[in-house]
Amino acid sequence: MNKETHFEELQEPTRAQLEILQVLWKHGPSTVRFVNDQLNQQKESLSYTSTLKLMQIMHEKGMLRRDESSMTHVYSTQLEEGRTKGIVLKKFVDAMYNGSTKSLILELLGNQKATGKQWDKIKDLLNQLEDEQ
Repeated sequence: MNKETHFEELQEPTRAQLEILQVLWKHGPSTVRFVNDQLNQQKESLSYTSTLKLMQIMHEKGMLRRDESSMTHVYSTQLEEGRTKGIVLKKFVDAMYNGSTKSLILELLGNQKATGKQWDKIKDLLNQLEDEQ
């Protein structure tokens, strides 16, 4: 798949694939070893071969590009971070909150503490959402 590949044409990334994408978005083009080391800092031990296989699958699906010009392959993401997160979030909101961003925000706010100034900003955002719907 070329650089203009549309996310909608791809399968939605799995949780493990999103974790790999997060590493690549944060650190840029990286080797499998580097990605695996970063993932192992975040959670329980993940084998190098598991990370390699996942990244190979992601490359085949067009989610990653692979630079094979040196002995150690370097992977980079084909997917733009903001757009990918937006699409994944929209699917989540559609599935869990019947498409209501306001319901999601209210759920999140029920689990968080905020200052008076933050509440004012939140209220403004909620009013904007209300106006848009």
